[in-house]
Amino acid sequence: MSPTEATADRQHWMGLLARAEPARLAALMPADLPAHDWLRPPETGAVMVRGRAGGTGAPFNLGEMTLTRCALRTADGAVGMAHVQGRDRAHATRAAQIDALMQGPRAAEVRRAVLLPLAEAEAAADRARAGAAAATKVEFFTLLRGED
Repeated sequence: MSPTEATADRQHWMGLLARAEPARLAALMPADLPAHDWLRPPETGAVMVRGRAGGTGAPFNLGEMTLTRCALRTADGAVGMAHVQGRDRAHATRAAQIDALMQGPRAAEVRRAVLLPLAEAEAAADRARAGAAAATKVEFFTLLRGED
């Protein structure tokens, strides 16, 4: 795997962990987590969310969002980091632990036991949301008037 692909893969699983329901992530956590030392214990703050008009236009400040972040190092030297929306320190800690595990020999096991169920749940929620939106779709049509 190239460095670019590895970075994209890590970005994907970190995003998945950040968006996961905290209770679901807690239920999927492996029982035998390695010991870790804090590089940055969980801390909560605010970040400015920026947007672009039309997706490509001039950037503007959309507003502030509460965020919790942390970083840890496992006994084998893997560094796990997490940024999650809100004030849930336990969620940030769990996400950082999974990030660290994904960089070691247990990556395939963790992907199968934690990341795949989270991805499937997220895809199901996306389909349900799309189905609910599709149910409200309105078809417009115009009749040709004879004056033109």
